[in-house]
Amino acid sequence: MMLRNAAGRRAVATAATAVCLALSLTACSGTTKDSAGDGGAKATGSAKADPDAPLKKGLKLAFLPKQINNPYEKILDEAGIAAAKEYGGTGKEVGPSDANASSQVSYINTLIQQRQDAILIAANDPNAVCGPLKQAMKKDIKVVAYDSDTAKDCRQLFINQAGSEQIGRSLVQHLAEQIGHKGKIAILSATQNATNQNTWIEYMKEELKLPAYKDMELVKVAYGDDADQKSFQQTQGLLQAYPDLKGIISPTTVGIAAAARYLGDSSYKGKVVLNGLGTPNQMRAYVKNGTVEQFSLWNPEELGYLTSYAAAALASGQITGAEGETFTAGELGEYTVGKDGEVILGEPTVFDAKNIDRFDF
Repeated sequence: MMLRNAAGRRAVATAATAVCLALSLTACSGTTKDSAGDGGAKATGSAKADPDAPLKKGLKLAFLPKQINNPYEKILDEAGIAAAKEYGGTGKEVGPSDANASSQVSYINTLIQQRQDAILIAANDPNAVCGPLKQAMKKDIKVVAYDSDTAKDCRQLFINQAGSEQIGRSLVQHLAEQIGHKGKIAILSATQNATNQNTWIEYMKEELKLPAYKDMELVKVAYGDDADQKSFQQTQGLLQAYPDLKGIISPTTVGIAAAARYLGDSSYKGKVVLNGLGTPNQMRAYVKNGTVEQFSLWNPEELGYLTSYAAAALASGQITGAEGETFTAGELGEYTVGKDGEVILGEPTVFDAKNIDRFDF
């Protein structure tokens, strides 16, 4: 399978410790759901968690990414599908080729008709998918959001890469250090409705209000819609509009790669700092040729693996999505359900020329 074996994962974790961002997981004792709801952290019905229940065999899981051709989400979904085989389930990936707000709705309706045991979704819009997801939960199909959340009452769990506040603030902190806390900066995001992007951006703006950034100015948030060519063009447009731009933060793997490609072949290479979220394999060449000094990310394989096991635990009755419940995610170990049904993978890693060749994803 795509996920590293336990020994390999421990070795990578050890190597990455020095460059990890400060972030911690909550540790709580297991509990049971005490009230009914329409979704979110409180699962439908009055079922109670049975932490000793075995994982059911033959579970059917469907991964619904923002868009089917997103390379980051392809890595994530394939790891989750491989994880399903470990516990005797099956998984598949379906989804739209674009990241429009309502493009996932028809796929959810089809998955309901197919009687999947769980729908795992990275939402393009937090609310556009709510109607059909609530219908799925009424039919006892479990709903797990990952990477990009839905509204809280439209799912039972949200598997988050890392704490949203830490991601947003740390991206500003890293860029600020690179530009000496002075100058104009811009953000190159994905879609205007992406839950994760907007949450991170809000925390970036909050961080920029601190006195340490009084000489920095956020001039624009641009949107590349997680499309390579549009992200490339948006980067070009930013630099044409703001030729004195000092830095760009792109919290999207598609956006940062497209921005790096533009900068690498322009007169701005080495003059405009690019930071954000990317995968080592897509960013390796840009780090080695000096276009990008550093960027951050978690392991998408591990996020997919955790999402798969969380859905299986939910569908098997081990958890209901209530705060404080615990479950075991295969070789990743034990995880705790936090507030509003959130489960956090762990600490993202900062990649640079010194460590990037240790990673292959």
